[in-house]
Amino acid sequence: MLEQASISVPRQTAEVLLAHAMRVERVYFYAHPEQELRELEWLHYGRYLHLRLNGTPTQYVIGHQEFYSREFYVTPGVLIPRPETEHVVEVALEVARGAGRVLDIGTGSGALAVTLHLETGVETWATDISAVALRVASRNAAALNAKVNFVRCDLMESIAAASMELVVSNPPYVPLTEREGLQREVRDFEPHLALFAGPTGFELYDRIVADAPRVLRPGGWLVMELGFTSLNHVQALLAPWDDVRVVPDLAGIPRVIAARQRG
Repeated sequence: MLEQASISVPRQTAEVLLAHAMRVERVYFYAHPEQELRELEWLHYGRYLHLRLNGTPTQYVIGHQEFYSREFYVTPGVLIPRPETEHVVEVALEVARGAGRVLDIGTGSGALAVTLHLETGVETWATDISAVALRVASRNAAALNAKVNFVRCDLMESIAAASMELVVSNPPYVPLTEREGLQREVRDFEPHLALFAGPTGFELYDRIVADAPRVLRPGGWLVMELGFTSLNHVQALLAPWDDVRVVPDLAGIPRVIAARQRG
């Protein structure tokens, strides 16, 4: 059924959904190949398959996604954390060792903020304009024992001046003109507030780079995930900064940009 519906990785998807229906790990199937499903498990499995066949991403069906080797709770109110975003964590840990206070802008599920706190133990703040996203992020912080201070605001407008030594963000960067070209699972199910920046896709980068010098202490770092067409624009924005560096992902695509504020 999943193959016929052109669902990607159909066998893996079938196993993940079945494991969720049975409340077991996928390895359980190989240890117990003879086991038959109970009626309730069949009912759950049928419902999960129906949702996936209609386009609902697997992560929203099962309610979680792994990020940096930790399980994060996700709902349709937040963007599903991507493996590529783990590069933001890696770059942040490299360039801002010893930072005393960290801010994650547009935290969504809280994946970046929670991960950075757990990896460094430093005082961590996170913002989002969505109350729904902040509830999800707070739940993840509590579940993973991360102490993160959450603030509802637009970008970093409520963050005090010269209060941070590291600012990270995976901002919305998809241009509205590319909406129809997105995968159905992304376009129709993930929150548009977390996907689309505006007509050009650069709008949030412009605002973050403009306000970051106010929030960062002298010598503080700004680390952001890059969209597919945003490198040249963001590099130009960061031309007045020091130590600008671009880090590619495993496919060689420019994925993260980092820059240090002069001071």
